[in-house]
Amino acid sequence: MDVKKDILWRVYLGFILMAIVGTCILGKAVYIQQVQGAYWRGMSDSLHQRIISLDAERGTIYSEDGSMLSTSIPQFDIYIDFMAEGLRDKNGKRFKENIDSLSICLANLFHDKSSAEYKYLLQTGYREKDRYFLLRKKMSFKEYQQLRNFPLVRLGRNKSGFIPDKRIIRLNPYKMLAYRTIGLLRDSNKVGLELTYDKYLQGTAGKRLVRFIAGGVSVPVDDYEVEAENGKDVITTLDVNIQDVTENALMKMMVKNKADHGCAIVMEVKTGKIKAIANLGHERDSLYWEDYNYAITPTEPGSTFKLATMLSLLEDRKINLNTNVDLNGGKWQIYKRTVYDAEEHGLFNVTAKQAFEHSSNVAMAKLAVTHYSNNPNQFVNHLRKLGLDTLTGIDLNGEIKPTIYKPGSKRWSNTTLPWMAFGYNLTVSPLQMLTLYNAVANQGRMMKPYLVNEIREDGRPIQQFQPIALKDSICTKSTLQQLQECLEGVVLEGTGKGLKSNYYRIAGKTGTALVANGNRGYDDKIYQSTFVGYFPADNPQYTIIVTIKNKPHAANYFGASVAGPVFKEISDQIFLLKVNQKHNVIDTFPKNDSSWYSYAGYTKDIKKIAENLGVNIAANEAKGNYSRIYKQGGNNVLSSQQISMKRMPILLGMGLKDVVYLCENLGLKVVVKGRGKVTTQTIPAGQNITKGQTVNIQLN
Repeated sequence: MDVKKDILWRVYLGFILMAIVGTCILGKAVYIQQVQGAYWRGMSDSLHQRIISLDAERGTIYSEDGSMLSTSIPQFDIYIDFMAEGLRDKNGKRFKENIDSLSICLANLFHDKSSAEYKYLLQTGYREKDRYFLLRKKMSFKEYQQLRNFPLVRLGRNKSGFIPDKRIIRLNPYKMLAYRTIGLLRDSNKVGLELTYDKYLQGTAGKRLVRFIAGGVSVPVDDYEVEAENGKDVITTLDVNIQDVTENALMKMMVKNKADHGCAIVMEVKTGKIKAIANLGHERDSLYWEDYNYAITPTEPGSTFKLATMLSLLEDRKINLNTNVDLNGGKWQIYKRTVYDAEEHGLFNVTAKQAFEHSSNVAMAKLAVTHYSNNPNQFVNHLRKLGLDTLTGIDLNGEIKPTIYKPGSKRWSNTTLPWMAFGYNLTVSPLQMLTLYNAVANQGRMMKPYLVNEIREDGRPIQQFQPIALKDSICTKSTLQQLQECLEGVVLEGTGKGLKSNYYRIAGKTGTALVANGNRGYDDKIYQSTFVGYFPADNPQYTIIVTIKNKPHAANYFGASVAGPVFKEISDQIFLLKVNQKHNVIDTFPKNDSSWYSYAGYTKDIKKIAENLGVNIAANEAKGNYSRIYKQGGNNVLSSQQISMKRMPILLGMGLKDVVYLCENLGLKVVVKGRGKVTTQTIPAGQNITKGQTVNIQLN
C-alpha cells in the first residue's frame, strides 16, 4: 500500500511539474508574441540584407521650343524608426527636446493637422516603439527639401529615425496635350514616344545594398552602391502653341457635334515634321480624352482619296482637267449597284476639274471604270507607288498597315474599282492621306513624317534626325500643277468655298464617308467628316488633316461643315503665329515722322500721356476702360472698346502689362513671345472665350 502511494505521489509530482513547465513555456510564448512581438520581428527584419535595383531617372521629352512634355519627378513616402539609437539616448532626451518644434513645423507644412495632433501622433509612435511609422505618403520634392531642415530631421537618419522612401513618378505638365502621342509610362503596354524611344529614356539601373527593418521598409547600407545612369532626353518636333491650337479647335467641334472621336495633324511641308497631333475619343462621362491614336489607324477615307484617283488619271494621260464627264445628276448605276454623290447638285455635263471640285463620286467611278476596268492593276500600281499600301514609317509604335485589295484576290469584285476611286473598299490612315497631300504641297517631294529631332545627354546632342524624302517626285510637273489647281479650286469654287480666307490662299479637299458600325453595318448612318489641305497655297508651309467620326444620324456631317471649320481655325491661328504677321502689325511712330500712328492701352493712361505731351483728342472721347488712339484726317481720335467677360477683346497695339492684366481678369492663360506691342493674338477679337483657355501673344 505504501509502495502504491509512493508511486502515485511521484506521478502526481511529475505531472504537476510538467504542467508548471508547460504553463511557463506557453506564457513565455504568449508574452514574446503579444508583448515583444514587434521588437523581435524588427530584429528579425534587421538581419535581412540584399542588393536591390535602383531605377534610373527617366529622360525628359521636350517640345521643339524646349517645353517639357513629359518628365520624371521624385516623390517620397516618409517613415520613422522610433527604435533608432539616436532617439533612445538618455531616456529619449533628443526626441523630447525637439518634438514641440517639429510638430509645429509639420503642421505649418502640410496644413492637415494641428501641431497638437502631430505631437500626439509622434508621442504614440515613440511610446509603442514603432519601427515603421508612416508619417506622410506622396510627398513632393519641394516638401521633402523643407522637411530635411526641420528640427530633429536635420540631425540625420541615425539620430532622427526619419527614413525617406523615394520613387520616381512620371508627370505630363501639359496634361492632355498630345497625351497619346507622348505616351503613357506604365509597367506594361507603354505607348507613344515613351515606348518608341524607351531604350533612350529609361537609362541604366543602379544597385544598392539595403537592410530591411520592421514592416519591410529598407534602409540603405553605406558599404555598397552603384549609381544609376539617368536616361537621355528626347527633343520632339512638336510645337506646344500649335498643339494647343489644334486640340482646342478639334475639341470645340467634337463637343458641338457630339462626335464619337476625331484627330487632327499638322505637318511642316518642307521637312515632314509633325508639329501637332491631336486624338480625342468620347468617354463614358461625356468628356473627351486622348484615349487612342486615331491618326495612325486606317479607315475608309472617302472623297479625300479622289486626289490619288486624279493623279493616276492625269499621270497616265487618260484625261485632262477639261475632259467632259456626265454626272447624271449625281446618281449612276453599275453592276446592279448605285453610286451616289454625297451632296445633291443636279449637275450633268461638267469638266473633270469641276467634278473634283464638287466632289462627285459618280465622276470618279465613271472615269476609273472607263480607263482602268480592262487593266485595274495599272490603277492599283499607282496607289502602291504613292506608298498607300505601306506604313509611313513614322517614329511612333502602333501604326497599322493600310488595306489595298489586289485585282484577282478573293476580296476583289466588279464594284471594287469604281468604289476605290472615291475612297471605299480600302483603308488608309489620316497620316497617310496627310503625307500624300503634303507631297503635292511640296512640289511632288514626299517627306517621311517624323516626331523626334534629336536625343540629348546632359544637354548635349548625341543623335540627330534629319528630314527624309520617301520619294523625290510622286508625279510629273504637269500632273502636279493640275492637282494643285484642282485643290485650290475646291476652296475657290467647290465644296470648300466656305473656308476661303481674306489673308492667304488655301488648297484642300473635303471628304464625307459613310462608315460601318460593326455588325449593324451602315444602318446607323454614321459619317466620317474630313478636310485635308495646305496653306498658303502659293507658298505652302503647313499641311493639315482633320478627321471626325460623327454620332449616328448626326444632322451635320459633311466634311466642309464639320472638319472644315476646324482646319480653318487651326490654319488661321498658325498663319498669325508662324507664317505671316505683317498684315496685323500695329504701326508705330516712324523715326522722322509722326503723322500717322496707332496705340492702345488703358484709357486713363492714354489720356494722361496725351495731356503731358500736349496732344489734343477729338471730341468723341472714349468711355470704356481700354481705348485706342490714332490719327485720322488730321485729328487725334480716341476710340474705346467695351470689355465683355465672354468675348475676346482686341489686344493689338497694347503693351504687355495691359494685356496680362486684362486677359488674366478674363480667366485666360497668356503665353507671350517677343517684346514691345502686341502684333498678333491667336484668339480672334469677338470670339467666345472660356476660363482657362490659352491665348498666344506675339509682340513686335
